[in-house]
Amino acid sequence: MRVVSLVPSLTEAVAVSVPGVLVGATDWCGRPADLDVTRIGGTKNPALERIVGLRPDLVLANEEENRAPDLAALRAAGVEVLLTEVRDVPQAFVELERVLRACGAAGRPRWLDEARAAWAAPPALPAGTSAVVPIWRRPWMVLGRDTFAGDVLARLGVGHLYAGHAERYPRVPLEELRAAAPDVVVLPDEPYRFTAEDGPEAFPGLPCALVDGRHLTWYGPSLATAPRVLGEALRAALR
Repeated sequence: MRVVSLVPSLTEAVAVSVPGVLVGATDWCGRPADLDVTRIGGTKNPALERIVGLRPDLVLANEEENRAPDLAALRAAGVEVLLTEVRDVPQAFVELERVLRACGAAGRPRWLDEARAAWAAPPALPAGTSAVVPIWRRPWMVLGRDTFAGDVLARLGVGHLYAGHAERYPRVPLEELRAAAPDVVVLPDEPYRFTAEDGPEAFPGLPCALVDGRHLTWYGPSLATAPRVLGEALRAALR
């Protein structure tokens, strides 16, 4: 089995669960740290000829992370593409099992059982905790409706204020975000890399939680520790 992954979280899941099957991954696939495969460009601009040249039995993709024209071009070249859709935590588990089976996993890996257990009854913040979740600045963009990260936060007791927005990742003026007066501003380190020096200063007087984007947005082995890691970061900001 020869697999190319266009999704960083799926790259990690496959690499640790079915060692040796990955032959290609994107430049953004940074987990595991010692992953030694051919790099095929970005998630939005993969080098299609390089992918085809790797002669993969399967290419792993995601409807949000990857562009439909690229996937259509791969299929037209005779490459099988497994397209995933992940909008919430239960769907992540279903899709992960489907991906691992397709990649030849003999059974369900231990980390996936641990992740299911971790999310069965995650420790939640006090009911009614509100948040805004910027994912970009210049322009400011936030989580909107129907997102995996939004569902992750909801299961931890955090309701983000733009969950009912018509767009999934709306652009919202900074003044409006401040005026919304959330209980906490959640600042992940991806896709925009918010840091202690770049992000919190835009929200004076509001608690800010700097969180690991891998735990907030990735569906893979990080799901096993995400409830604890994110919960700790959120509680520390709200103290």
